[in-house]
Amino acid sequence: MKEYIERLKKLDTTCVSDAMDKLGIPCALYGVKPVIPGHVICGEAFTIKYKPCGQVKGTVGDFLDDVKPGNVIVIDNDGRTDCTVWGDIMAYTAKKIGVEATLIDGVCRDLPAVKKCDYPIFSKGYYMSTGKDRVEIASINEEVSVSNIPVCPGDIILGDDTGAVVIPRNCVEKVIEIAEGIEKTEKLILAEIDKGSSLRDARAKLNYHHLQTKESK
Repeated sequence: MKEYIERLKKLDTTCVSDAMDKLGIPCALYGVKPVIPGHVICGEAFTIKYKPCGQVKGTVGDFLDDVKPGNVIVIDNDGRTDCTVWGDIMAYTAKKIGVEATLIDGVCRDLPAVKKCDYPIFSKGYYMSTGKDRVEIASINEEVSVSNIPVCPGDIILGDDTGAVVIPRNCVEKVIEIAEGIEKTEKLILAEIDKGSSLRDARAKLNYHHLQTKESK
């Protein structure tokens, strides 16, 4: 998997999204954006599901001790924007132990400290209200959902300034092959334009409008 992750880091989320459109696999995590622009992140998902607290309050965040270096922590908080599930202490600790990034279907907080330690977070925004006494962990390393897209433990998360996508573990190689082909074709289109071609002719010559068209079975 390490080789695949390195190849994915050389691509962008747009090529990967097009490749997965071609395979008919939803992958784009709508509304999830980088808190700190400029990071390209890729790694295997370590998944967390939160739920509203009951009468007995549970914990938030102690799972971090079990995350492996290189993992991307994926937190499903049902897209809630009224309470946070990630802050400065977790960001500092995650960076110290080598976690690749955190992706949240929800929001984070403590932006000044997060930016200071330069830890990559992808979320649907930021807010200040804590998740403590509001949410608790429902499951660890089970299937979760981000923007109605399923994410399983070990699936591959790729993120850049455009957003984030999830690649099911069982189709990573095929997705990379298609995405690399799309990237190559787009570079050839630019080369045609540099040689004086019109955009219309360059795109037609290299079949641009069907690069992402779903493959027929």
